[in-house]
Amino acid sequence: MPAASLRLASFSTLRFLSFFPISNPSPYSLFRHRRRLLFEDSAANARRRCFCTGTSVSASSSDGKNNQGNRIGSKVGEFRRKLRVAEVKGGADEGLGRVGQSLSVMGWVRTLRSQSSVTFIEINDGSCLSNLQCVMNPDAEGYDQVEAGSVLTGASVSVQGTIVASQGTKQKVELKVHKIILVGKCDSSYPIQKKRVSREFLRTKAHLRPRTNSFGAVARVRNTLAYATHKFFQESGFVWVASPIITASDCEGAGEQFCVTILIPSSHETTDSPIDAIPKTKGGLVDWSQDFFGKPAFLTVSGQLNGETYATALSDIYTFGPTFRAENSNTSRHLAEFWMLEPELAFADLDDDMACATAYLSSTSYVKYVLDNCKEDMEFFDTWIEKGITHRLSDVVEKEFLQLSYTDAIELLLKANKEFEFPVKWGLDLQSEHERYITEEAFEGRPVIIRDYPKEIKAFYMRENDDGKTVAAMDMLVPRVGELIGGSQREERLEVLEARLDGLKLDKESYWWYLDLRRYGSVPHAGFGLGFERLVQFATGIDNIRDVIPFPRSPGSADF
Repeated sequence: MPAASLRLASFSTLRFLSFFPISNPSPYSLFRHRRRLLFEDSAANARRRCFCTGTSVSASSSDGKNNQGNRIGSKVGEFRRKLRVAEVKGGADEGLGRVGQSLSVMGWVRTLRSQSSVTFIEINDGSCLSNLQCVMNPDAEGYDQVEAGSVLTGASVSVQGTIVASQGTKQKVELKVHKIILVGKCDSSYPIQKKRVSREFLRTKAHLRPRTNSFGAVARVRNTLAYATHKFFQESGFVWVASPIITASDCEGAGEQFCVTILIPSSHETTDSPIDAIPKTKGGLVDWSQDFFGKPAFLTVSGQLNGETYATALSDIYTFGPTFRAENSNTSRHLAEFWMLEPELAFADLDDDMACATAYLSSTSYVKYVLDNCKEDMEFFDTWIEKGITHRLSDVVEKEFLQLSYTDAIELLLKANKEFEFPVKWGLDLQSEHERYITEEAFEGRPVIIRDYPKEIKAFYMRENDDGKTVAAMDMLVPRVGELIGGSQREERLEVLEARLDGLKLDKESYWWYLDLRRYGSVPHAGFGLGFERLVQFATGIDNIRDVIPFPRSPGSADF
C-alpha cells in the first residue's frame, strides 16, 4: 500500500489486496464463510492472495456511536454458496478440470480404511450419490485424530487438500488431504454402517435414513420433481395458491378426516385429564360451540374446493401442499399424511383437464427434467431398485397417451384372459390390479386415461353427463403404480349441484360459500389431483409409499 495518511470515520471500511500468508481456519470459522475455495497454490507462488476487510472504530466512540448517527454494530457478512461434492465431481469430465485446485469440503464420513502408509476416507455431503475419496498420509495435519480412532463412520468433518487424478478406477479424481478437522464425533453405536439393512429397519431410524444411498437419492429426486412441478405450472401461466390445512368441510364426502379441537387435553395434560372435562350440551353431546372455531374442524383431505374459489378469480391456479386422510389402512399404498398437487382451470372442460395432465407428465415437464438432472440417482434406481426404470420413464415421453371410457374399460377387463382378485362389474370402482392390467398389459406400458365414471362412485362436485348415469371424471393410469391422477370437470350449474348434495344427504349449509361460486359468475372449470408420493414412487421404483416421504405417518406411527 502507498505510504499515505488515511483518516477513517468510525465503522468505515477499507478493502485491499494482500499478499501475506494466511493461517488455516479454526473449526469455528467453518460456519462464518460458506464458500470454501480457500486458496489457489502454485509452485511459483507460495504466497496466498486474499481480499481483506478492515473496519475502523474511533477511540472516541466507546459507546458505539459516530459523528454520522447512532449506528451500533457491524455489517453482516456476505452469503457465499458452499462448495459441494457434486460440483467437485460434476461435469462431463467428472472433476478432471479441477485437478491442481486446492479446496475444502465438508460432509459426513461414509467409510474409512487405513493401510500402512495411507488412509482412504469417503466423504458425502448429500449433494450427490457418489462420495469424494480423500487420500490422507500420516504427515497431514489432524492425522492424529484418525490414528486415535476419533474419525468414525458417521462423523462430520472438514477436509482441506488438493484435487488430483485418482489412481483407482471407481472415480476420476480424489482429494489429497493436507488437513482434516473433526467437526462432530460419531458414537460407535451409529446404526448406518456400510452393510446393507432393510428399508423396514430404516423406517425405525427415519432421522438417520437420509444418509443412506437409497433415501438420499429419493430425497434429491423428490426435490427435483417438486421444482419441475412448480416450473411447469409457472411457465404455463398458473398461479400458486396456498390452500388451508384446517377446514370445516369434507371435500370427498368420505368422512375420513382428523378432527382438530382444543376440547380434549393438550399434549402436556393428556396423562391425567378426565374425559368428563370435555364440555357437553344438555343432551350429552359434545358442545362444539365451546371449541376453538365454534364448530367441528378437520385436517383437510384436499385443497380443491378452496382452489376453485381462486380459479374463478385468477383463471388458472394450482395448490401444492400436505393433505390428510384418517383411513385405518396399513398397506404399502396408504399414508395418513401426504402431499397433493391440485391444479384448477377456469373456462375449461374435461378434455382441457386431460390435456393439462398429459402435458404435465410429458417431455415438456418432469420426466425429461428428472432424467436430465438426476442422472446418477436414476442409474442407482435402475441398478438396485427396479431394472429398466429409466426406459419405463422414457416410454412416458415417447408413447402417446390413450383415453377410453369407463364402460369400454369394463368390457376390456371382462374379456381379459386373466383372473382378478376383485370382481369386475359396471358400477364398481376399478381396483389397482385392474388399472395396472389396463396400462401394463392391455396397452403395453402406455399411460391410459379412463373417463366418464358412474356418478354413484364419484364425488358430489363432478359434473353430471347428459346420460344421467355418469360424470365427467377421469383417472390417469401409469405402469406399476396404477392410478396416478384423478380429476374431473366440476359441476358449475347451481341447481344440479344442490340436487346432488341433497341426494347424498350432505349439509348444504356447510357448502354455502362453495354454492356462492355458482351464483356469482359461474364458469365451466375442471381440475385434477395428483398424490405427490405416488409420483415419486413412479419415478424411483420404490414399492412402499412410506419410503418416498421424509417422515411417514400411518396407523399407530407418528414418530419423529
